[in-house]
Amino acid sequence: MPEGKGCGCSTQMLVGTLVLLLVLFVVSFISGALGASFLGDLGMPSFLSVPKPHPQIPAEEVFHLFGFPVTNTLVASWLTMLVLIGLFYAGTRKMKLIPGKLQNFMEMGVEMLLNFVEGVAGKENGRRFFPLIATIFLFVIMNAWLSLFPGFGTVLITGAEEEPVHLLRGANTDINLPLTLALMSFIFVEYWGITSRGFRRYMSKFINLGGVFRSMGQILKGKLRVGLSGLFSGAIDAFVGILEALSEVVRVVSFTFRLFGNMTAGEILVLLTLFLVPWVLPIPFYGLEMLVGFVQALIFAGLTLVFAIVAVAAEAEHG
Repeated sequence: MPEGKGCGCSTQMLVGTLVLLLVLFVVSFISGALGASFLGDLGMPSFLSVPKPHPQIPAEEVFHLFGFPVTNTLVASWLTMLVLIGLFYAGTRKMKLIPGKLQNFMEMGVEMLLNFVEGVAGKENGRRFFPLIATIFLFVIMNAWLSLFPGFGTVLITGAEEEPVHLLRGANTDINLPLTLALMSFIFVEYWGITSRGFRRYMSKFINLGGVFRSMGQILKGKLRVGLSGLFSGAIDAFVGILEALSEVVRVVSFTFRLFGNMTAGEILVLLTLFLVPWVLPIPFYGLEMLVGFVQALIFAGLTLVFAIVAVAAEAEHG
C-alpha cells in the first residue's frame, strides 16, 4: 500500500472515531437529566431517557421460599456462588499437564492468592488460613464486579408485596452480607486462636486477673507495699484485657460498615451518573468501582489474615 494512501486511511479512521465519540457524547448529554434541564421538552425520546434513581438501603423481597423471605441481594449472592462454582468447575473438569487458557488462568489466580497468604502467615499457617481467606476475597470481589455488568440491576419483577422490585442488586450493599462475613471472620479467628494456644491461655488475654489476685494475697500476708504496687499493675492488666475484648467486638462492626458503606456509596454514585449523563459519564466510574471492589475484597481478606496471625501467635512473639 502506498504510504500516502495508508496515512489517509488512518486519518479517516481517526476522524470517524472522533465523530462517533462526539455524537455519542451529545446523545448521552441530551438524553440525561442535565440535557433535559437545558432543552426541556425538546430532549430525546422517552425510551432513551434514564429513569430517576430511587436508592433503597433495605433489600427488597423478591419471593418467599418455604416461608423464608428471599431478597434481591440474596439472589445476587446465589448468582455469585453459581458463577464461582461454574468457573472453577470449567477450569478443573479436564485437568491437563499443559493447562489450557481457562485452567491456566484459574491456577494463576489460586497460586497468587496462596503465595500472598503464605508470604504473610508462613507456609504452615498459610495453608491453614487459605480456604477462608480465598473464599472471602473471591466472594466479595465477584459480588462487586457482577453488579457492574450491564442489565444487572434493571430486571423488574413482581415482588412478594405485589409491587415491581429489582430481581438483582449488589449483594455487598445489603448490610446483612457484610455482617455475616464479619461474623464468620470473627468466629474462625477465635477458633484458630483457641486451638493454637489453648482455651485458658487464649482467654487470659481478655480476662487477666492473675496480677490482682496475687497482689491481694500479698496484702493479706502483710506485704502492703509490694501488694499495693502489684495491685495497681494488675488493675492495668485487667483493663487492657477489657480493651482487647472490646477490640474483638468492634472489629465485627468496622468490617461490616467498611464494606457496606463503600459498596453502597459506589452503587449510588454510578446510578447518579447514569441519570445525569448516561452512556458516557459513568464509564470512568465503572472503572473506579472495579478498583474499589478489588481493594475492599483485599482489605477484608487481608485484615482477617492479619488478625488470624495475631490470634495464633504466642505472647512472646507479640512482644
